[in-house]
Amino acid sequence: MLDTVFFSHELLPALNRGLLVSLALIIPAGSLGFVGGVLIGCMRTFGPRWLRRLGDWYTAILRGVPLAVQLMMIYYALPKLGIYFAPYGAALTSFILCTAAYQSEYIRGALLSIRQGQIRAAQALGFSTWQTVAWIVVPQAARRALPGCGNEIIYLIKYSSLAYLVTCMELMGEGKVVASDTFRFTEVFITVGAYYLIMVTLATWLLRWLEKRFHVPGFGAR
Repeated sequence: MLDTVFFSHELLPALNRGLLVSLALIIPAGSLGFVGGVLIGCMRTFGPRWLRRLGDWYTAILRGVPLAVQLMMIYYALPKLGIYFAPYGAALTSFILCTAAYQSEYIRGALLSIRQGQIRAAQALGFSTWQTVAWIVVPQAARRALPGCGNEIIYLIKYSSLAYLVTCMELMGEGKVVASDTFRFTEVFITVGAYYLIMVTLATWLLRWLEKRFHVPGFGAR
């Protein structure tokens, strides 16, 4: 039988607190991670050789090391070097760095898909390399990369649940505390899962709307 007192007075208030922290992680991490992905993607595609190598190394390391390990390094290892982060700051920094690495790969692929004729035409009109990238290539590439970048946002929503590893009490962390205190693991984690499912569903709807909103008829047709 459903225990409405437990849900209304203990579980849902705790999860709602955690939800606010999760959103405070997901929204800025997704936004800044996308901007970072664009910058790194441009750097890896159009930068000088040393800058491309630097971008490639950054992407390889951040994509190759598990996010849980990155969180532990930022929160527990960096203080040994005199660099300290609060739990929220450590989680947010880790999410931004990680998602930027993944986003850069989607952006890089989209940048490489732009026809070279457009770049040569812009340069013939007197555009510099970075003017061409900023005004000609990136606006088109961003549209093409949107489905892949949107998929990374979905992943970000789900792996935000790791923030509790550095004592940042987001949705998963609050649920874990309630489950440990009450031993009602089934009810708690089914409800936590429902929260994440709702967030992913809403994000999917929003991303599809954005794809339609920024779609240009005939864009990409050959």
